[in-house]
Amino acid sequence: MGKILVTGATGFVGYHVAKKLVEGKRGEVFCLARPGSEKKFLKNLGVNILAGDLRDPQSLSRALEGAEALFHVAADYRLWAKDPDELIESNVRGTRNILEAARAAKVRRTVYTSSVSAVGRPEHGSGDESMDPAPAHLIGPYKKSKYLAELEARRFAREGQDVVIVNPSTPVGSHDVKPTPTGKLILDFLRGKMPAYLDTGLNLVDVEDVAEGHLLAWEKGKAGERYILGNRNMTLKEILDMLSRVSGRPAPEFKIPYWAAYAAGFCSTAWAGISGQPPGIPLDGVKMARETMFYRSDKAVRELGLPQTPVGTALEKAVRFFRDNGYCG
Repeated sequence: MGKILVTGATGFVGYHVAKKLVEGKRGEVFCLARPGSEKKFLKNLGVNILAGDLRDPQSLSRALEGAEALFHVAADYRLWAKDPDELIESNVRGTRNILEAARAAKVRRTVYTSSVSAVGRPEHGSGDESMDPAPAHLIGPYKKSKYLAELEARRFAREGQDVVIVNPSTPVGSHDVKPTPTGKLILDFLRGKMPAYLDTGLNLVDVEDVAEGHLLAWEKGKAGERYILGNRNMTLKEILDMLSRVSGRPAPEFKIPYWAAYAAGFCSTAWAGISGQPPGIPLDGVKMARETMFYRSDKAVRELGLPQTPVGTALEKAVRFFRDNGYCG
C-alpha cells in the first residue's frame, strides 16, 4: 500500500488498526483526528496526524488526496447522548461523507468498521453475516446509527465502490482510553463497583485480533461482503469469573433481576437528562442486556484467517492497561 488513511485512531479499535499498519510497514500511515481529541498514545506510533472531521467534507477530501487505502473505523460509541442526533450526524452522515470523498479520490479499497449491532440474531443461537436486525433489536440511537451507516456502506459497494465491511463483536484489550462501554464494565469490576450481574451474554474478542482482521479484510475480503470479527460467546457471569482469575478481585455472586436493573437504569438515565452528565447505568444498555448477544465468526476465520487469541489473554491486557495507567485509582 502507499498512503493509508485511518479514521478513529484516537479511539480503541482505530488505535490498534493504525498500530498494526505501522508495525507491518504496510505504507505511510495518516490518521484523521479532530482538533482537541486526545492523541497521546497515537503520537507514540509515529504516524502522520491530519486535522479533520467527518462532518466536514472538505477536510476529508484533503486527507484522502493520494490515498490508496482507507480504514474508516471512527464512530461515536455511546449508549447515551443528551442529543441523539449527534450519533446520526457522526456515524451515518459521517460515513456517507467519507465514502463520497473516497470515491472522488479514487481510493483503491475501503475497509468500513461496522458492528455486530448491525447484524441480526435469531431468537436462539448465534447471529451471522446473513442476517439483518429486526426493528426490536435496534435499541437506542447507537445501534440504529450503526445499522444505518452500514446500509450506506452497502449502497456504495452496490454502486461499484470497493468497500469491505467488518463487524467487530465486543473487543477487549489494552488502550481502551476513553473507555468504551465494555471497558467501563471492566473498570467497574476492578474498582469494586459491580456488586451484582445480569443474566446476559456477549461475544468477546481480543482487540488486536480485530485490528488484524481489518488488515486481512483489505488483503482477502470480497467487496460488498461483511465479516464478523469475534471469538468466544460467554455469559456475563463467565466473563466476570474470568476477570476475577486474571485480576485477583472477587467476582459478584448475586444475580440481579431484570426489573431491578431496568428501574436503576431508568432512574440513572432520567437524572442524566436533567444533569447533562452521562448515566452510570444507561437504560439502553440495560435493554440490550435483556438478550444474549452471541455471534459466529466462522466466515472471518475461514475466509480471512482471523486469529483467535484466548479471551483470557485479552482480558489480562485490559486489566494491565487500566492498572498501569491510573484508571483504577
